[in-house]
Amino acid sequence: MARVKIDFPKHTIGKIFIPVRITDINYGNHLGNDALVGIIHEARVQWLRQHNYTELDIAGASLIQSDLAVRYLAECFYGDVLEIDIASGETSSAGFELYYQISTNRNNQMIIIALAKTGLVFFDYNNRKVTSMPEAFKKILLHD
Repeated sequence: MARVKIDFPKHTIGKIFIPVRITDINYGNHLGNDALVGIIHEARVQWLRQHNYTELDIAGASLIQSDLAVRYLAECFYGDVLEIDIASGETSSAGFELYYQISTNRNNQMIIIALAKTGLVFFDYNNRKVTSMPEAFKKILLHD
């Protein structure tokens, strides 16, 4: 079976810290895959908030997620604090990619837990159609 390949870009545009909660732990006593997807979403929302945006209002446009890929690399446990580095990837007139490198510092060693990529598209929920990326947001992706 082919493995998902995610090449994390060199230039990051944000960093978010999120502690692993007990409710994020599964029966294997480590971070559940479903919880990691929620953590990625939380990191994106916090990053947008740092720029005074929400997923429903980015200079008048909203976001909808078009795809998600995750590559799990190491276990993560209750009490770990996740450091999520965010980077931008390809952009188009109506969408963009965000990359996430999820790490934790355990015993003075940085461990990469997972790499992820989301495809996001600007969407007009009132008219139920794709819309253009606001210029102000494009500048954040390219120059943050």
